[in-house]
Amino acid sequence: MTCATTTAAAADQKRTAMRRAGTVELSPEPLAAGSPSAYFRRMSDSPPSTLERRIGLWSAIAVVIGSTIGSGIFRSPAGIADRLPGPLPMLSAWVAGGIFAICGALTLAEVASALPQTGGVYVFLRQGWGKVPAFVFGWSQLVMIRAASLGAIAITFSEYFWRVRTGSAASAEQAMMVRYIAAAAILLTGVFNIVGVRVGSAFTNITVVAKYGGLLFIILVAFAVGLPQTGGFYTPAIPEGSFALPAFGLALVSTLWAFDGWADISYNAGEVKDPQKNLPRALIGGTLMVIAIYLLANLAYLAVLPIEEIRVSKLVAADVAQKVIGPAGVVFVSATVMVSTFGTLNTVLLTSPRVFFAMAADGLFFKSVAAVHPKFGTPWVAVGLTAMLGATFVLLRSFEQLADAFVTAFLPFYFLAVASIYRLRNRPGYTPVFRCPGYPVVPAVFMLAVLYLLGNALIQESSRWQTLGVFGVCLLGVPVYFLTVGRRGRPAAP
Repeated sequence: MTCATTTAAAADQKRTAMRRAGTVELSPEPLAAGSPSAYFRRMSDSPPSTLERRIGLWSAIAVVIGSTIGSGIFRSPAGIADRLPGPLPMLSAWVAGGIFAICGALTLAEVASALPQTGGVYVFLRQGWGKVPAFVFGWSQLVMIRAASLGAIAITFSEYFWRVRTGSAASAEQAMMVRYIAAAAILLTGVFNIVGVRVGSAFTNITVVAKYGGLLFIILVAFAVGLPQTGGFYTPAIPEGSFALPAFGLALVSTLWAFDGWADISYNAGEVKDPQKNLPRALIGGTLMVIAIYLLANLAYLAVLPIEEIRVSKLVAADVAQKVIGPAGVVFVSATVMVSTFGTLNTVLLTSPRVFFAMAADGLFFKSVAAVHPKFGTPWVAVGLTAMLGATFVLLRSFEQLADAFVTAFLPFYFLAVASIYRLRNRPGYTPVFRCPGYPVVPAVFMLAVLYLLGNALIQESSRWQTLGVFGVCLLGVPVYFLTVGRRGRPAAP
């Protein structure tokens, strides 16, 4: 009896320790082999993260904001206004993008509170759908998604850096030099995140304050100085021919580039303090703050510039500052965009390498990628690999090519990650601390939006072949899985 009591006490202590460490044990009772709970527990038996929990709530919120506010709010308005050349249609795309993001954030906040493990979306796919979809996600991250994201952000940083340094935009002959600067920026932020999570997250906190403050300054000046001068360009709200459903779908893809990043903190779940509480707070709070400032920014742009000028302005924030403040405003905005994009580079390299780290820990990638630096305590191989791939991509592709490839490749995996909530809720032992409000409608809204966007991209001739090409590269991960790590554990041939 004493032995049994001691064993039970030890088991309770083990479960308590696992919860504190963020390694979730989903069901305490004995399970029959092959049952859903047995499968769920087995899938969560990956080696526990050896990364330290150093990221607090405010740093986690800063990661959400830092991952999201980057180049999109400064580059995307022109493309959106060009497809929807009316104040209300243009704003409707931003509102829809915000609804899309918050539905996803509310859903993944629940899943993250139940599975606070390093890897984020990768873990949700592995738990909800199995190893093959999880591997394909990691494969797509490796060969396209993260490298494309880093490249697009770095090009925007480099273009503004060049403008501040020389006083003018780079010419066609100087375009390659701009790309070299972008590659150097990626490698530098990689070094920051190898040196340590505290260094990376502290830098993220600083740049988030700078970029959020810079955007607020632009918004305040536009409303306080520009609006009284112009009266605003909010009418006619819906000019004739300014809205069409196919164009709305393509415009929404551009807003998703600007909103992407809301889920990135989940990749660092194994390093967040008190993750069951702080992950939902960071996901929801950070996303709401981004939605608010994006809507205010677009209203501020319309306070100074008519829609006809916004649709041809690649540097809309700089053009607003030029009209309201003059040349000094252009310098200020350029510096703000540089800080914003450089900070986003840093945040992406703080979060996304954790996918490769988690895959390696699961035996789905090279074991060495799971190495933790003996001095800095960071997944240095995973960070270095991500930075090298991003630097390579930025030398080969344009901003538009990189941004479109990123959004198209990521949407199917966001769909599966959000859809996993329906499967996980039906499995014994699934006990999230946070519950998604509006379930099951909220996840369904997100999923329907993804289906609409992908279907629209396939129907439109201008985007069809690029979309199919991106899907093809992602699906190559299936044969790669069965030819490599999927071969392990197969019974020997007789």
